[in-house]
Amino acid sequence: MAQNTRTVPAGTPTNVTQKHNKGGIGESILRPDGTLKVTGEFAYSSDMWHEDMLWGQTLRSTVAHAEIVSIDISEALAMPGVYSVLTYDDLPAEMKNYGLEIQDTPVLAHGRVRHHGEPVALVAADHPETARRAAAKIKIDYRELPLVTDEASALAPDAPLIHEGRDDHHIGHVPHPNIVHRQPIIRGNVEEARKRADVIVEGEYTFGMQDQAFLGPESGLAVPSEDGGVELYVATQWLHSDLQQIAPVLGLPPEKVRMTLSGVGGAFGGREDISMQIHACLLALATNKPVKIVYNRFESFFGHVHRHPAKLYYEHGATKDGKLTHMKCKIVLDGGAYASASPAVVGNASSLSVGPYVLEDVDIEAIALYTNNPPCGAMRGFGAVQACFAYEAQMDKLAAKLGMDPVEFRQLNAMEMGTVMPTGQVVDAPAPVAELLRRVKARPLPPERQWESAGENADVRALPGGLSNTTHGEGVVRGVGYAVGIKNVGFSEGFDDYSTARVRLEVINGEPVAMVHTAMAEVGQGGITVHTQIARTELGVTQVTIHPADTQVGSAGSTSASRQTYMTGGAVKNTCEAVREALLEIGRRKNGSYHPAWATAELLLEGGKVVTDGGEVLADIADILENEAIDLELEFRHAATEPFDLVTGQGNGHVQYTFAAHRAVVEVDTELGLVKVVELATAQDVGKALNMLSVVGQIQGGTTQGLGVAIMEEIIVDPKTAKVRNPSFTDYLIPTILDTPTIPVDVLELADPKAPYGLRGMGEAPTLSSTPAVIAAIRQATGLEINKTPIRPEALTGTL
Repeated sequence: MAQNTRTVPAGTPTNVTQKHNKGGIGESILRPDGTLKVTGEFAYSSDMWHEDMLWGQTLRSTVAHAEIVSIDISEALAMPGVYSVLTYDDLPAEMKNYGLEIQDTPVLAHGRVRHHGEPVALVAADHPETARRAAAKIKIDYRELPLVTDEASALAPDAPLIHEGRDDHHIGHVPHPNIVHRQPIIRGNVEEARKRADVIVEGEYTFGMQDQAFLGPESGLAVPSEDGGVELYVATQWLHSDLQQIAPVLGLPPEKVRMTLSGVGGAFGGREDISMQIHACLLALATNKPVKIVYNRFESFFGHVHRHPAKLYYEHGATKDGKLTHMKCKIVLDGGAYASASPAVVGNASSLSVGPYVLEDVDIEAIALYTNNPPCGAMRGFGAVQACFAYEAQMDKLAAKLGMDPVEFRQLNAMEMGTVMPTGQVVDAPAPVAELLRRVKARPLPPERQWESAGENADVRALPGGLSNTTHGEGVVRGVGYAVGIKNVGFSEGFDDYSTARVRLEVINGEPVAMVHTAMAEVGQGGITVHTQIARTELGVTQVTIHPADTQVGSAGSTSASRQTYMTGGAVKNTCEAVREALLEIGRRKNGSYHPAWATAELLLEGGKVVTDGGEVLADIADILENEAIDLELEFRHAATEPFDLVTGQGNGHVQYTFAAHRAVVEVDTELGLVKVVELATAQDVGKALNMLSVVGQIQGGTTQGLGVAIMEEIIVDPKTAKVRNPSFTDYLIPTILDTPTIPVDVLELADPKAPYGLRGMGEAPTLSSTPAVIAAIRQATGLEINKTPIRPEALTGTL
């Protein structure tokens, strides 16, 4: 059973206008979609249906790098039930590429394919099986080309260029065209600082390719409209970004591509990029019929980006009394065949590569490569996850070499409010790193060898191997490990990060009702619940309706970067405040001459009424509005960030920082190489918990994803062919309920005075430190130096 505690230190500002509306900010109200989802009644995008719709199918490349010599679609077109077959030559507009930051991804492969599973042709048919069979009849003649699969083959003098003739804005700042982006960060003087070090440790770390493994595969429905445009109902993370990429390749103005969010079955970054959106629209416009595309699980592994695998090379120094002297590192991220979010991932990896520690002398370089491996992009904690795995291993190495407790060593070097980051940015909000570590360490440890004390009632699930009955405890040893991480919140490096909210307040059946309309993608994080709570708190109403997310309202940005509660929540709060002021102005006009309290500024809205700060009721909201409605749409922005200098890496690049710490307790069967994670205790500062139930759920979910990459999750790419070897949940393993440990959560609320309600974006931080904590515990249990994720049984038994 998971537990949580809540701590708000005395005197901590919460930046909240306190109102007492049922279901408002600070309450743990249930999600309106929760019951529907667990009972199977919720409508996901894959459930959509149109009476006369066709089914779309994508034909994907069977090789990773090859010239397309010819494509023969004649047999596919001749099949009964097939309405359309499209290739690159059938694309309607001059713009035939798309991309999040760099438009380097072709809608359909042209000239050559660059990775296994790249889309080459599309089919629309009256039945999904007909579409699949027709796609299989398309004949493609490939002439295979040399592969680029790693740093050595990508940067060799004679390396094949993945993208010839690059003209994007990054090319002038990289030493080789196969580098997507490079970000150095130089501060202080590492060579001089090294002379002060009494101990120096080095490490080379390998981080595997992780899949987002969301439950609902990519799906959507495109419906042609009478004006020549198209309506797209789709599961995505960012409606307006999709729109900006879709419209140009369809040859349509943005207003003719109308997008509505459909039920999303998880995302974690994997839906930031386009998958089937353009393909469904192309087929719908070509056939003038609705077209539905639903990937199966196999295709889903090829249909979205993954977490960047990485090689990380670190050097740290410290004095004999435990103070860090310097850090030097190089981080090499494999971005795969197309850019996706690689530039942003590089920026995060480099700027957060030091971790939550005070270091004045650093020499950092992070790069992302173009290769023929699967494209990689955003995944929960992107860039910061890979770096945290390496720097936390380094902290353990330093502590061991100095003979210090690993937690005390971290606390000695922990950053705090006022610390200067390696980028020169000053941390201007609470940074309780040492306190988070203290809390996880102080928590009582779970009992050891529980299966022995339970006798006949032993729960075999407590053993490594669990229900497989692989052991009865012989060869099983315990380990305890710690880790802490730092994650940025929001879009960074000068990106114009904003969100929009429309709020309408009106009277329906005699009761004031608020309607909140944003383009925020609800992907399971609970944003619609928070928006309801904000509206109740700010407008003093009980009834709140959430309008379906679509592109008929301004952009809400992506549901990523731990930003939505801060940004779109901030937009809802901002707009509700404006609606409240408009309501009070109407009230003053109607009632001001009758009661002097209307002249004061501190009127509150509670329970559908206007009241003074002393509790005196002045009027009903419904009476003030009568037949009127207040309808406003406003944007919300945070303080501006700036790009990192491309030579020194200096710049105020991030909006906010968030922190989490973990203590992992593991049992390891050293004979079989099996691991049972018994507990993953977590402490995290969330600024202000708007809904504690959701906060704890997010922390536990992120923690479990970090556990997965520590001991089981990895997409295996054959180095000889660059083909994915395990595109299914049979071979790509994710944690189940039997693998998930107890996750006690300790929540701190140290308000960020710049943020709405003092909140701190918190969805990604627990994914960082859970991975290195688990691996540190396994190291402690076995005495092995483990520098790769995930840990496989053969690495623990010496049979690797």
